[in-house]
Amino acid sequence: MALPVTLTDVLKARKNVYRHLRPTPLFAYPSLDAATGLTLWVKHENHQPVGAFKVRGGVNLLANLSQAERERGVVAVSTGNHGQSVAFAARRFGARATVFVPENANPVKLRAMELLGAELRAVGKSYDEARLAAEAFAEESGMRYIHSGNEPLLIAGVGTYALEILEDLPELEVLLVPVGGGSGAAGSAIVVKTLAPHVEVIGVQSEAAPAAYRSWKARRLESAPAKTRAEGLATGVGFELPQRILWELLDDFVLVSDDEIDEAIRLYLEHTRNLAEGAGAAALAAAVRYRDRFQGRRVAVILSGGNLSPDQLRAVLG
Repeated sequence: MALPVTLTDVLKARKNVYRHLRPTPLFAYPSLDAATGLTLWVKHENHQPVGAFKVRGGVNLLANLSQAERERGVVAVSTGNHGQSVAFAARRFGARATVFVPENANPVKLRAMELLGAELRAVGKSYDEARLAAEAFAEESGMRYIHSGNEPLLIAGVGTYALEILEDLPELEVLLVPVGGGSGAAGSAIVVKTLAPHVEVIGVQSEAAPAAYRSWKARRLESAPAKTRAEGLATGVGFELPQRILWELLDDFVLVSDDEIDEAIRLYLEHTRNLAEGAGAAALAAAVRYRDRFQGRRVAVILSGGNLSPDQLRAVLG
């Protein structure tokens, strides 16, 4: 089956992304290796200007919109990082951005979106309630709705970080990628399975929000309660476009607990001096949980974001 996003799309996206963003580092930490008993490299998407990987996709999508679309404005729904991505890109390209958020969204991410110029609308108790409101608003207003996963240009944009990993570490054997909606995992799988098909690409989700995991296992879109503390993983239904790609290309999909994610946040703080949000720590949590599987292999983990609020950090450390 022909995939809706290809390596060519990612290579085109790289030109747009690098006009506005720099490549992020891939670092190895002897202290982290000693603590985990593994050979790890950390891809620092937390070093992006909005603190998360999704900004790559937002920049690529806004770069491809017509001037008329930009003038009408864009609409998104987000627990934080997708909204920051859209707000950042909209500001760069002179577009108005409206972001729908759940009422309990991370205040650090909300403040960041506002400072980037987005208009925020808090609706509902969950991501999916906010999503329905955003879709209705976009339909009524004529503004361009930007789904957080079902957008080929977003997937192509975020796939650029996988290009950087392969360039920096051609000896890579395993790539662990967190999955909320699945755009990052889909973009990574496209790049890695085209350029280095021997590399194992594994998705990671919280067992407290397993909709994407269940969708991948069943090969059909599934829903599940999204009760995880890691809001970047808290999607209640599988996203169609990323899942189509993951069904074809992803090697495996695993779950971790929220407590294991919290421990991974602590590991990052202690051994790399980096702050990871819950979704950003999920890949490391999986490396630790399944460490026997990864012994002696060169493993890269995506630290996909670092937007942890002070209250969340206190809870983790407490």
